[in-house]
Amino acid sequence: MRIGATKLYAATAALGLLSGAPLDAQGGKNWASYHANPGGDHFSPLGQITPANVAALQPAWRIDTGAGGLQTTPLVIDGILYAMTPDQQVMALDGATGRKLWQRKLPDSNLQPVRGLSCWSSGKERRLLVGAGSYLHALNMKTGASIATFGAHGRIDLRAGLDRPLASVALALTSPPAIWGDLAIVGFRTAESTPAAPGAIRAYDVRTGRLRWTFHAIPRTGQPGAETWPADAWKTAGGANNWAGMVVDAARGIVFAPMGSAVSDFYGADRKGNNLYANSLVAIDARSGRLLWHYQLVHHDLLDRDPPSPPVLLTVDHDGRKVDAVAQATKHGVLFLFDRVTGKPLFPIQETPVPQSNVPGEASSPTQPMPTLPAPYARQRLTADMLTQRTPQAHDEAAKAFADYTSNGPFAPMQVGKPTVVFPGFDGGAEWGGQAIGRGRGILYINANDIAWTGSLAQASGAQGEATYQQNCAACHGMDRKGSPGAFPSLEGVMTRRLEGEVATTILQGKGRMPAFGHLAPQMTALMDYLRHGDAPKSDRAEMAGKTPSTQRFIFTGYRKFLDSEGYPAVAPPWGTLSAIDMNSGRYLWRVPLGEYPELTKSGMEPTGSENYGGPIVTASGLLFIGATVYDRQLRAFDAATGKVLWQTTLPQAGVATPITYMAGGRQFVVIATSNARDAKAQAGSGYSAFALPRR
Repeated sequence: MRIGATKLYAATAALGLLSGAPLDAQGGKNWASYHANPGGDHFSPLGQITPANVAALQPAWRIDTGAGGLQTTPLVIDGILYAMTPDQQVMALDGATGRKLWQRKLPDSNLQPVRGLSCWSSGKERRLLVGAGSYLHALNMKTGASIATFGAHGRIDLRAGLDRPLASVALALTSPPAIWGDLAIVGFRTAESTPAAPGAIRAYDVRTGRLRWTFHAIPRTGQPGAETWPADAWKTAGGANNWAGMVVDAARGIVFAPMGSAVSDFYGADRKGNNLYANSLVAIDARSGRLLWHYQLVHHDLLDRDPPSPPVLLTVDHDGRKVDAVAQATKHGVLFLFDRVTGKPLFPIQETPVPQSNVPGEASSPTQPMPTLPAPYARQRLTADMLTQRTPQAHDEAAKAFADYTSNGPFAPMQVGKPTVVFPGFDGGAEWGGQAIGRGRGILYINANDIAWTGSLAQASGAQGEATYQQNCAACHGMDRKGSPGAFPSLEGVMTRRLEGEVATTILQGKGRMPAFGHLAPQMTALMDYLRHGDAPKSDRAEMAGKTPSTQRFIFTGYRKFLDSEGYPAVAPPWGTLSAIDMNSGRYLWRVPLGEYPELTKSGMEPTGSENYGGPIVTASGLLFIGATVYDRQLRAFDAATGKVLWQTTLPQAGVATPITYMAGGRQFVVIATSNARDAKAQAGSGYSAFALPRR
C-alpha cells in the first residue's frame, strides 16, 4: 500500500462548488446520483413508506421497454425520471404517472448494458451525461437533444487518448460518470483478453468536454508501481480498468475507484509481478488526478477476482472516535474497510499464503490479503460435505464430478486439463449492484451469490481462426462452443441460425454481458470460418482457417457453473444471501437467504437463496428494498433491523438492478428495472415497475 498526504477540502464545500449537492439535498425528494448520492450509500431519508404500512404498497405504474437485458438504476430530478432502454435509448418519464415525456436514440447506441446515468447542475444549468457504446454524451434534460458545445457535436469518443490506435481499442461506458465540481470522471469496460485498452480514470470538463486529467492505472516507466510490471508494460498491457463505477467524497474532493483485473484474466506469464494498480482500490485527488493512496486487494490476479462494485462511504465508531471510512466488497466474499483519508485499514489485514500455480511460465503471488474482520460473507472453500443434498441422485452426480476437481480455497489457481473449483464463483460473492448503508449507524447491507463455478486452462491452438476464438471467445462460450447454461449461449451451429452480418455485428459491437471486440475486424474472416466449420476435424479446420500462431500459450477453457443435471447449484444452500454487518465492530447482525426457486419451494424445500444481481437500498424509516433475484422475480421489503420480510411482490421480469425511491406528487415511489435476460427459460422482456401506497 502506498499512502500519500491528503488535505481536507472543506473550503471547496464552503464555496458551494460541489455540483450535485443542491439536487441531493432535498430531503430525499430526488434520486440524483447513480447510487443515491456521490458517496454511493444507497440511503434515502424518506419515511412515508414505513415498516407499519409497507404491506399496503401496490403497483403505481409500469412501462415496458422491449426484449433485452436491463440493469439501469434511473435518476429522478424534480419529479422527472430519466432511464435507459435495453438498446441504449434515453427517456424521460413523469415520475408520478410513468407518462413518457421524451425518448432519444443516440447515434452510437448498441446492446451493451448501461447501469446508470449522471446529472450535473450549476445554478439553473443542468445536463444529463449518458454512455452509449464508447461515447459519453451530454444531453439537454428537457428535450433529450445533444448539447453541441460538449466535445464533438455533443459527445466524446472515450477511445481517444489511450496510447493505442483508435481502431484497436474496444471499450464501453457501462457505469455512469462520477460528478465533482465541473468534472465528469469516467472509467470504462474493455475486453478481458489481449489486446485490451489500458485502464485509465479520466476527468472531462462537463461544459466543454475537454480532458482535464488522466490517472494511468498501468504506470508509465519510472512512475510508482511500474516496478510491479515487466519493463515498459504500459505500452502493450491492458485491463486494470474501472468498469464498476466510482464514488466521491464531495467535501474532500477524493475519488474512490476500484480497478479491474489486468489481462489476460487467467494466465499472466506476460505480466509477472503484482500488477499495480489492477485489482486495487485507489483514492485520487479529484482536482488533479494525483494518486493519494491505494490498496491492492488481489495480487497478480489469475481468477478474475477484480472488485465488482463501487465502494461505499460511511462513518464508523473506531477506537473511541468517529472515522470517515470507505468499504470495498469483493467477488471472493470479503469486505475491506479503510480510513478514507489515509488509506489505513480499520481492521487488520493478513497476507495469507495461497496455493501456487504449476502452469508453465506462470508466477503466482505467494500470498493474498485477507481481512480479519468482518468474517467472509460467502463461503470460502468447497468440501465434499458441502455438496447438494437436494436429491440422492443430485448428490451422487455432484460427488462424482467433485472427485475430479481441485478445490483448495478462493485463490486456488487454474490448472491445465483439470478443472479447479472457484468458490465463491466468478460472479461473486458481491456483484455490481453495490451495498447500502444505514446512515448514522455504520450498518452495511450486502447481498451475495454463494455458488461454485469451475475453470481450467488448455494449450492454445496455432490456427488463426481457432486461436482468435480461443483467445477472445472461449472464456464465455467454452473451448467446445457449448457455452454455459443460463449465462453464456452456445455457439454450436450459430452460423446456420444467424445471418453472418448479425454475428459479425454482435462480435464487433457487443451485446448485453458480451463486451465489444472491435479490434477483431481484421481477423473476422478467419473467425467466421472457424465458427462455420468448428465441427470439422482439427486438421481440416487448420487448413480452412490458416495458420497464425496464438499470442497466448495457455487459454482459459470457459466459465462453468457447478450445477446438477437439472440445472440447480451442485452445492448445498444457501445459494444467495442478504446480510447486515455492523462495521463499527465487524460483527454480523443478521443474515438470511435471498431468493428462491419457486418450484423447489412448492415441493417443500425451505427457500434456498438464488443468484442475485443488483443491490439494496435503505430508507430512514427502517426499510430495505431489494429485487436482484433471478428466478423468483420478487421485489422485497425487509425490516432493516431484523432481516424479516415485510412485503414482497412478483415482478413482470426479474428485478436485476438496484431500485430507487423518490417523491413525486406528494407520494413516495419505489421503482426498479426488470428483465429476464439472465433466465434462459423465461419469456424475454424488460421495463420499469413503480410502487406506492394507495392514494388517501
